[in-house]
Parts: sequence; C-alpha cells; structure tokens
Amino acid sequence: MANPVCPKTGKPMRRGRRRMTLTYKGHSASFDMPGWYAAGSDESIHDGKDMEVSDRALHRLKAQVEGVLEPENIRKIRRKLGLTQRMAGTLIGGGPNAFQKYESGEVLASHAITSALLLLDQRPEGLQLLRRHRQAVMPKRKSPASGVGGLGRLKTKPPASGAGGRSG
Repeated sequence: MANPVCPKTGKPMRRGRRRMTLTYKGHSASFDMPGWYAAGSDESIHDGKDMEVSDRALHRLKAQVEGVLEPENIRKIRRKLGLTQRMAGTLIGGGPNAFQKYESGEVLASHAITSALLLLDQRPEGLQLLRRHRQAVMPKRKSPASGVGGLGRLKTKPPASGAGGRSG
C-alpha cells in the first residue's frame, strides 16, 4: 500500500505502532498495534494482518478473564503429552486443525478443551482412554497424517504375501 493520506489533516500517514488498550468485562490489556498513523492525529488505517494482532490480544485477554488456557500453556501441555497438533485435535477435540489455531491465538480454547488439557496434564495416562475410545468409535478410518484413526500406534494386519494369498 502506498503511503495513505490522513482524512482529517491531509498529511501523509506512516507505518508504525501505537499503544492500544482493550477492555473486556472490566479488565484491560495494552499492546502495540501496527498500522498506518498520521502525526498529530488519532486517525489510523489497519489491514488484515494488523487486525490479527488485535484479535490475538483480545483472545489472550478473554482467556485470562474467562479462565481458559492461553496459547503457550496449550502448546506446553500438548508437547508434554507427546502429541502433534493434529493428533491432539483428533483425540481431545476440536478437529485436526484446532490446536494450530489455539496455539497461534487465532481461536480461543473452550472451557471443555481447557478442562481436558488440565486433567491430562496431571494424569497423562488418560490419553490411553481417549485412544481406546477413538479406536472403538472409528476402527476402520484412515488419516493421512498418522495411520489408522489418526492415532499412529494402532496395529494393522500385514499385507498378504504374493504366493498363495496367505499372510504370516
């Protein structure tokens, strides 16, 4: 984008950052907002990438106020459990791309996802229950990411040998 002109002053705007404060349910958080700013004016222009910064700041504030996990805590627990983002979304919930969105701050994790992660953080053996449940519900489905049912540790029958069609 060419340097825009301030609609109030007619002066050129410059790319930069300004401190911005968001408020949610009586709680506030400040962050540096990128955008086009005019000297001596409160006017600004923000593109999609700029707005992602404010969206993530708002999601972080909401997470703190609502008591759900913040992105870095979600990532920490998932890694501690030894799960890929895709596997976490399949086993814990939200779908195969959910954890990428939770961990980037694009989407706020639900209370249910927060509760599940907090329980698994304290009791990682709970993953085995989730894996068994997943196997029982979807025994024949294949996931391109990690084998049958997206779980990676499931056993499959070996392919039949060429002679006589018998497997060993």
